Parts: sequence; structure tokens; C-alpha cells
Amino acid sequence: MSQLRSDSLSFLEAIGQSVANVSPTLTPAIAVAVVVGTAGTASWLVYVLATIALVVVGYNIGKLAGKISAAGSFFIYISRGLNPAAGMLAGWAMLAAYVFTAMALTATTALFVQSLLTAIGFPMVVPSYVLFFGISVLVYLFAVRDIRFSSRLGLALEALSLVIIVLVCFLSWQAHGFAVDAAQNQLKGAHFTSVAQSIVFGIFSYVGFESAATLGKETRNPKTIIPRAIILTPILAGVVFILTTYFIVQGFGDDTTKLAASAGPLADIVPGKSPVLTVLVYIGAMVSCFACALASINSFSRILFSLGRYQFVHSTMGAIHAKHQTPHLAVAIGSIINFIVCAALWKQSYTDQLGWFGTIASFGFIIVYLLCSVAAPALLRKTGEATPMVYVMGVIGCILMVLSLAGSVYPVPAAPLVYLPYGFAAYMLVGVFWFLFMKRREPQILVSIEQDLEGVLISAK
Repeated sequence: MSQLRSDSLSFLEAIGQSVANVSPTLTPAIAVAVVVGTAGTASWLVYVLATIALVVVGYNIGKLAGKISAAGSFFIYISRGLNPAAGMLAGWAMLAAYVFTAMALTATTALFVQSLLTAIGFPMVVPSYVLFFGISVLVYLFAVRDIRFSSRLGLALEALSLVIIVLVCFLSWQAHGFAVDAAQNQLKGAHFTSVAQSIVFGIFSYVGFESAATLGKETRNPKTIIPRAIILTPILAGVVFILTTYFIVQGFGDDTTKLAASAGPLADIVPGKSPVLTVLVYIGAMVSCFACALASINSFSRILFSLGRYQFVHSTMGAIHAKHQTPHLAVAIGSIINFIVCAALWKQSYTDQLGWFGTIASFGFIIVYLLCSVAAPALLRKTGEATPMVYVMGVIGCILMVLSLAGSVYPVPAAPLVYLPYGFAAYMLVGVFWFLFMKRREPQILVSIEQDLEGVLISAK
């Protein structure tokens, strides 16, 4: 059976996958308005606290990545650290997390494409389903090629968009005489409860930072490179989020109500409303969101590939492209699902789709982050390498993720968001029933998985 192209990715390409999946441009482009709507002048502090939380989770995932290198690693990590049942359900949750992230970013990419066309004077509104189709096709074409190409493309697109963001924030700060913002420094008008509520959404800005782990089979020296990429990504993203949030709030003159209502915070703080710079902002946001959609489908396909190889889903999902050595059928499935679901909701606004798809994705990420925080100390205990720090970080990671999960469902949100947790729970139940069906019908599969997982750990030492 053919294999993924091994030892082909460098540290730069591995971290490019994680950075592209986080899409650092998305937060200053849109998400900052949501955080500011709740936390006000303390929004920069929200990202400080969120960065700390995700670094803790990254530490736990890094410990697992340091022991095991495999495609679709989260399924393998949790299967080996806990048991195959937990691993398969984690893989099932991660499939939803990545594909719904791709949908959310496809909708956002379409939003910025239309904004860009309007800004340059294009007279027509392109139907959203046409944009969804075009974006999905491009994602497939890039993702099915050599993973080195799509990883480098994702990193290059993010670098381009970040340069534009830095330029806008610098010009905005310059317009304020390079002064510090006393209202933000003193957290004027902010309250502890509003900060606590905003941290939940703040954490969502980082989801996907762990996606380099899905490239464990394709990365050179993965036991060293993958943990470094997973730890460094939330740190780098956090620096971007903290600084851009600070300068954007200052750019709005600390008018957090106005900022919360903005559909394009970056464009709105462009000094003098320069048409050229506004266009560059839309280009940067567009390419960043596309890079994130591409990275999400890359990660989705690796998870689906791993589940296919272990026959949790149909074995054809474990097929490899003869030339590019990528899981092309899994990529195709992800791209098709991405288009169909987005197109089915084409009459809904882009921002509504972003909110709905992003919320569903967040449930999957939080569940897997929680399981990784349990699996890390469990795995290292089996190998005799657990330290007090490992246990402490595992417990802290679990607490933070439980609080995040609770915060995403309470207080009870308005419809249709109120129904999304039940929809995700139903999806997970399908995975549970499928696992029980497999266990009863083909118990030898689980036996082979357990035997294979023993080998995975031995080879990782």
C-alpha cells in the first residue's frame, strides 16, 4: 500500500500549516469586533489570557507529538494514551472541527472577495454559491498537490496578509502620534465578568494551531519539529492578536460600541480612507482566509486518511495519489462537503455562516484538546516519563477546556445557536453507534489497531 511522502516537510513548512490554520488575519479583520463587544477596552487582555490557555494545551499536545509521529495524529495520540474507542471518537470530532472550520473560512473568503470587488468598482454582486464553488475547487486543486506546496503557499499568504495588517496598524498608530492608549492601559470601563465571558471566544481565534501534528508522517524529525511548531504557533498568533487588538481599539478612539458594530475593523481604521490601502486590506484578509480553508482541508484529509487506514471509515479514504503522494480521495470528500454545506445556506449572510460553522467547529476542537490533556500524562505514565509538571499541565489543560465548553453553551444563546450543541451531540452519537457496530461486527479491527498502536509508540522512542 502506498504511503504519504515522508520526511518532506521542514520546520518552516510544518509551522506554516499551523499558522495558516489559525489564520491570524481573521481576528483583526472580523473577530476582534466580537471580543470588543463584550470586553471593551480589556480586549487585549482577553488575548493575553487566551494565549496562556492555548500554550498550556499546546504543551500537552507537544508531549504526545514528541512520542508519536503519525498522519492524523490526534486519533493515534488519544488511542495510544487512553484507548482506541476514545481515539476513534476524537478523530470523529476532529473531522467535524476541521471541515466546519473550512466552511467558516470559505464563507469569510467569499465575504472578502465580494468586498474587494465592490471596492474596485465591480458593478455586480456575485452569487455566494458561485464563490463557494470557486473557492472549494481551488482548495481541492492546491490540497491534492504535494503537501510542501500547500504548506508553503499557506505560510506565504499569511506572511503577505500580516504585512498589510502591520502597515495599517502602524499608520493608525502614527495618526495618533505613536501615543499609548491610557483607556486601554487602565482597562477603563472593563469588568472581570466581561473579560471572563470573552475568553471563550478569544480561545476560538486560535483553533487549528495544533494542525501541524496531522503532518507527523510527512515532517522531517517530527518528534522535535512538531512540538516546537505547536508551542510556537499560539505564541506568535497571540502576539499578533494582542497588538492588533490594542491598535484597532485605539484606532476607533476607544469607541468600543462603534467597533463592535463594524463589519471591517481594519478597513475602518485606514487613515484618510485610502482606496489603495483599503483594497490591500481586503486582499490580505481574503488570502489569509483562503489559506486557512486550505490548511483545514489538509488537516481534515489526514484525519480521514488515518481513520480509513484503520477502517473506521471506508478503506478508500486511505488511498494515496500516485504522483503527489497525498490522500486525494479524502481531500476530494472534504472539498465536496465544504461546497455542499456552504451552498445549501447560500441565502444566509456570510457573517451568519461564519458564526454557525465556527461554533460547531469549536465543539470538536474543545473535546479533542480536553482528551489530549488527559492522554498526555496517561501516555507518559505508561512509558515511565511522567513528571509532576506533566500532571500539572494536564490538569490545567482539562480545567481550561471544560470551562471553555461550559462557556460556549451557557448562558443559553439565542436561536439558531441554541440548537448547535444538540446537533453536534447527535453527530457524536452517530460516531459512537458506528464504533459499537464495528466492534460487534468486526472485532478483529480493534485488535489490529491495538497491536499497531503498540508498534507506533515503540517506533517513536
